[in-house]
Amino acid sequence: MSRPEYQAPPEIYYGDAEAKKYTQNTRNQQIQADMTYRALELLNLPPDEPAFLLDIGCGSGLSGEILEEEGYIWAGVDIAPSMLEVALDRDIDGDLFLQDIGQGFGFRPGSFDGAISISVLQWLLNAETSHPTSSPPHRLTRFFTTLHSALRNPSRAVFQFYPTSDDQIQLITSIAQKAGFGGGVVVDYPNSKKARKVFLCLFVGGGGAQQQMPKGVEGEDDEQVRFERRREKERRRDVSGKRKNMKDKDWILKKKELYRQRGKEGVPRDSKFTGRRRKPIF
Repeated sequence: MSRPEYQAPPEIYYGDAEAKKYTQNTRNQQIQADMTYRALELLNLPPDEPAFLLDIGCGSGLSGEILEEEGYIWAGVDIAPSMLEVALDRDIDGDLFLQDIGQGFGFRPGSFDGAISISVLQWLLNAETSHPTSSPPHRLTRFFTTLHSALRNPSRAVFQFYPTSDDQIQLITSIAQKAGFGGGVVVDYPNSKKARKVFLCLFVGGGGAQQQMPKGVEGEDDEQVRFERRREKERRRDVSGKRKNMKDKDWILKKKELYRQRGKEGVPRDSKFTGRRRKPIF
């Protein structure tokens, strides 16, 4: 197997204007939403239960908004300060960290119930400098080793990324496996040049490699899948067109307990009024 060719790192720091323009682009919003929903499908979390997720390469919070809509607590990391500034301006709920993921994470062991990443992993294949510790294998090793520690057992991490060769896929998966992950690659629409999407679906514990790998979506394009997802979202809406209220008392209690476990301060005490719908004042 030939060794992958590594390129100099691209300019990934957006200026303020570029960050806002990227975030406001409706095409970017739709693509990000579609891939985030697919990543959540592959993550296969228990339904209607709160979970604390890590969004790797969170940018301006487009994926984070989907996580919030689905009822998850999340934290995000990104290397671009301008993108995080846009996320703050948009008043998203996730905790944000300025982080070069190639340097590894410093989170406590078992902090997260899962992780997703959209269109980011391929950047770790770029060497920052000529120093050996800046090489892609070293950066990938630090990334996967510290991520494995930060995830609880059992859990999953799902990455949508853009490899340019099979050698790159082999390098990434082999280093992830050496870090302790099970799992592998899932390819949606493998026969379509336009719709083809590559996901790395990794497992922590729970049987590791014995866990059943999810299957990729077959076909030539993703219009049918988008239709099914839209139909599923409609099922969650009531006759008035608003999302059904999934935040009942049990859900709120579980979320507050999860906040307490994560060490969050100022979590309101439980009472008989928890989850009670307030009457309109007019």
